[in-house]
Amino acid sequence: MRVELLLLLVLAVVAPAPLLGRYLLPGVAARPVDYAVVAAAFGVSLGVVLLRRVSAFPGTTVFGYIIPSFVSSYGIALAALFLARADYSRLYLAASFLIALGVAFALRFHLDKTTALRFYYVTTGDMSVVDQTPEVEWIPLLSPEVPTLRRAVIVADLRHDHPDAWERMLAEAAIRGHLVYHVKQVAESLTGRVAIEHLSENSFGSLMPNLAYVKIKRVIDVVGTLFILPVLLPVLGVIALAIRLDSRGPVFFTQQRMGFRGEPFTVIKFRTMRPREEMQGRDDCVTMHEDDRITRLGRFLRRSRLDELPQAFNVLRGEMSWIGPRPEAIPLSEWYEAEIPHYRYRHIVRPGISGWAQVNQGHVADLTSVNLKLHYDFFYIKNFSAWLDLLILFRTVATVVSGFGAK
Repeated sequence: MRVELLLLLVLAVVAPAPLLGRYLLPGVAARPVDYAVVAAAFGVSLGVVLLRRVSAFPGTTVFGYIIPSFVSSYGIALAALFLARADYSRLYLAASFLIALGVAFALRFHLDKTTALRFYYVTTGDMSVVDQTPEVEWIPLLSPEVPTLRRAVIVADLRHDHPDAWERMLAEAAIRGHLVYHVKQVAESLTGRVAIEHLSENSFGSLMPNLAYVKIKRVIDVVGTLFILPVLLPVLGVIALAIRLDSRGPVFFTQQRMGFRGEPFTVIKFRTMRPREEMQGRDDCVTMHEDDRITRLGRFLRRSRLDELPQAFNVLRGEMSWIGPRPEAIPLSEWYEAEIPHYRYRHIVRPGISGWAQVNQGHVADLTSVNLKLHYDFFYIKNFSAWLDLLILFRTVATVVSGFGAK
């Protein structure tokens, strides 16, 4: 990261400054270029940090997040210049941004060609992750000898009762500076799922996620919602009118769902299905992919996730967050709690409009899929942070814009 940051600062911040200041901007005071240099340095530094943090999570490719990371960082820098009413060189800042993108792509292309994800593993114990991750090069250790590769990474089921020779080999590998990981830790980092075996298995060893970020996130939710509300209200009005013209029935769909700390609340969404006079219980709470109740407009709203926008008012009321585990209907939640161990643990954070499970798996209907989705929720809770929320935001925006991706 240090080498990447240094190279970007030299090529995208330092190198273009004298060129633009001396030759492309004759007669212009140096201060606009100075302000732009500061903004570019900030944009490069924050962009590298964002890219590093976001791409560290499972299922991400660095290539896919270079543009979002640097657009976000340079966007923040531009916003700061705008709010400060500072005069700056637009030409220099644009050149810096384009150079930063080019260098970042070139570096990543070089690193991807020269590095590969390779693990040595002890074959005894629970090593099912080997079959679940074919994209990784797994090299079995057939004898209790430390690999000769200088920076070999070794994975083992450390809860398994290995023979003494293998235990000594793992200890010797650690002494020599090799990284030795427990298989569960590697499986979580590769799959983005956490199977809770004990209720203390989050990053703080207790039943609570990062309390400081819980409070910060609530402030971000409220401020962010109030900020976008002037833009959001006209969009809500247009969609509401379209629903009235498309099919008979109410504009909004409301439903009791299980929320934060297991408290029921009423979720608000745009109606995307034809209403039924009588609900038939749990089965009516499950929406299948090709459900005949979905209207023509409803299919578009669901694919683009625009039907979720009214939940911004749930966010303001403190019942939801923009990002978190999906809230389930009360009958479904009670069924899942009865059938799946530790299911209720997902209510430890506010439910979200989008979330880690939503962008990775999408809609689920059967217990097996729900259990897999729960593992994604547990991963989110265990890694509860602004960086993971930012990654989910990037993926959600990509789904909304393209119409493709997990729903």
